[in-house]
Formats: sequence, C-alpha cells, structure tokens
Amino acid sequence: MGRYGPYPPWRPGAYGRAGGGVGVSGSAAEAAAAEAAAVDEVRLRRLLGAAELSWLLDRVRRRLERGRPLTGAVSLAAPTPAQRAAAERLLGRAPGGGASLTVRLDAVDAVLRRSGISPEGLPAAVSALTGPVVPREEARRAEERAWAEAYTPLTLLARDEPRLADWAAQVRDSGLVRRVTGTPAAARTLLDQAVRVLRELPAEPARSLSVFAADVLGGAHALDEGTPLAAIVLSGVRALTGHPDGEGAAWRRAAWASAGLLRDDVSSTVLALNLRGTPALDWMADVGEPCVLTLRQLAHRPPRTAPAVVHVCENPAVLSAAADHHGAASLPLVCLRGQPSAAALALLTHLRGLGAAFRYHGDFDWGGLRIATTLLRHVPWRPWRYTADDYRGAVAAAGRAAAPLAGKPVPSPWDPDLASVLAEHGIRIEEEAVLGALLADLTP
Repeated sequence: MGRYGPYPPWRPGAYGRAGGGVGVSGSAAEAAAAEAAAVDEVRLRRLLGAAELSWLLDRVRRRLERGRPLTGAVSLAAPTPAQRAAAERLLGRAPGGGASLTVRLDAVDAVLRRSGISPEGLPAAVSALTGPVVPREEARRAEERAWAEAYTPLTLLARDEPRLADWAAQVRDSGLVRRVTGTPAAARTLLDQAVRVLRELPAEPARSLSVFAADVLGGAHALDEGTPLAAIVLSGVRALTGHPDGEGAAWRRAAWASAGLLRDDVSSTVLALNLRGTPALDWMADVGEPCVLTLRQLAHRPPRTAPAVVHVCENPAVLSAAADHHGAASLPLVCLRGQPSAAALALLTHLRGLGAAFRYHGDFDWGGLRIATTLLRHVPWRPWRYTADDYRGAVAAAGRAAAPLAGKPVPSPWDPDLASVLAEHGIRIEEEAVLGALLADLTP
C-alpha cells in the first residue's frame, strides 16, 4: 500500500506533513479549496488514485513542498507489473521500456487538463487526493509564528511581574519548553498553566501544594514531582522568592514552601525564644528555652498575644546564645535559619497582625542580603545593627580574621549604601562575629 492510497475523503490538514503540527495557512487552504472545486474527484481517483501510483504522488508532493516546478521526468527503480500497468492506463500508452519506470510530469499534467478531470493540472489533482500542500518555507514560517504565539503567556507575565522578566526570558531562550512539549499547541497549554500558578504566588496564608493545585489547575496531582509543569513552576518560584540553588527532595520541599506551598504542614518550622500566647509557649518562656514551632501548630494554635517588638535573626547560634546568656530574661527572638520558611512567614505575619514590630539582623554577605530582602517582601522590619555603618564597624573590628566575600551582588532596599559598602570592602561578616553586640541588645 502506498503512502497516499487508497485515499480517504480529504479533510483540512489530513495530509499536511510539514511544520510540526502547524496547520495549513489560510492562503494555501483557500487556493487548494478553489482548485479542488473544479476537480472531477470520481474520475481522478480512478485515473490517479490507485495504490500502484502512490509513488508518483509522493514524488510530486515532495516537489511541491520544496517549491520545485512539476516538469521533467520521475523514475521508479524495479517497478512491479501492476505499477507499469497503472502508469500505462494513466498516460494511455506504455511509458517506455527498461528496468525502471519513467513518467514525464508534463505528460501527466497534460492528460489531466485535456480530459477535464483537473482543469488546473497536476498540482490541483495532488491537493485533491492528498490534501493541501504547504511549501516547506511557508510551513517553517508558520511554525515559527505558532511558537512565538505559544510564549505569549510568558511575555504577559514578564510585563506584569518585572521580578520574573529575566526568568521568563531564560525559559524562552533555553529551548526547554520545545523539548518537553514538541508542538506549539502543547507548549501554549503548559505555559498557560505555569503562568496561572505563578500569578497566584506567593500563597498567603501557606497552603497544601495538592490543595492549591486542585484549586488553581483543577487537579490535585497537577504539580506532582517529575512533571514538566512542576519543574517549570518551581524554577519560577525560585525566581520569585530568591530561594537559593540546591537539589534533593528536602531542597525542593523548602523551595515550594518559600512561596507558601507545602508538601506537608509539619516539615516547615521556625525557632523562637520567649514568645508567649499559648500554654506551650508560656511554659517554654518561663524556663527561657528555645522552641520549634511547626506550621501545623501555627495554623491551629497560633499565639494569642504578641510583644511590642520582636527581634529576628538569621542564624540559630544567635538564638542559642541568647538562651544561654539571658534565659527567660531575653527579649523575644525569632530565628529564620536561612531563607524564611512558610512557618516563619506565618508566625511573623500573625504577630504583625497582633501589633508586633520587627528588628532584623543577618549575615553581612550577599546571601544574607537576599534573605533579608525576601523577608522584607512579606513583612516590614527595621534594621537591627544591619546598616552600612554597622558593617563598617564590624569590618574594622574583624581585622584580618574576616573571610572574603563571594557570590553575586544584590541590593539592600532598607539601606542602599549597605550593598555598595559590602562590594567595596569585599569582606563577609557572619552574625556570630558581632554576637556580643546582639546579645547586649536583647537585655531588657
């Protein structure tokens, strides 16, 4: 059986092969329809539609796709007797002897026109039998237009969310979407879903990832690990929240949680010292011991009261030292332990709602500035010994013991001079290096 025979009734796009799923252009379809209207399809199928002539239709179609004229001869090596007989019926005479079968396209075109079967000749006949033929160059241009349109959701997201503009450009230029989808239509569906998710983030208050997926995408497993959608959305989450690079299940869980999406409600935690407002918190504050609060606890039994000021630090060593030195007398302190977790954001947002204000300190390095900026996007805070002047003093005190600064520079919105001075000195100062001053501030 040949590629085009026997031929079913033609429908638009049924035989369009080039273009990776792109449909026939409007102009080509209209021209093909006009030509097909004049073709005597019944007689044409008897004359040219036999399976034994499918090789001939294939050669003609390929010429049309490449934009080559339908002149000269085409040959078939080692034809069968049935193929020779079909060519003889088509031309009304033997096509010639020899081991191969040779058919002149001009002669076929003349037969079709003279007989009235296809007044527009061989091109119209091939289109009537196999569907509109789109030249490859036209198909390539149509495909590129379709791919450009598929990225429209990313373009609109970058316009509305400048923080995601660089990420959107990277996704578009990397070729990842093309590789995982294969067609513009599938890519458009994938990007529509990804953008729909990112426009809803960060989730406040934090929510279960599966519940969020069901609400936004209509399926609880739509953002399951291992799917192209989850991979693209998670990369967008990192661009949105500034979550650092990493790998592994724990890192992915933390990355989702940075945007308020939780795989469970007990893995996300926050450290606190001397907060009150629940029986458990009151008991821990009475003895001056740190406590670990899970997101589940904060969702079901949040503190009922809040102090006027809560100090916030980046590193657990500061909180542990405060418990050691001051115990129950220490001012209330919350520790982020790196990027703010969903539990940390839930706690601080709740305390702010109760009237608390925040004083924040972190490491004097680019990672510390990223963490501070992320926190500032969620809750307002004033710097706690975390300004350009504080950094200069810490550098002078550290002397040659300070470590060199590494990483990509980032701004410091609460004190623009801090980022500039950090780059100027190129020295990293960790919270532990200024621990004495921080502990002094935590004395009531």
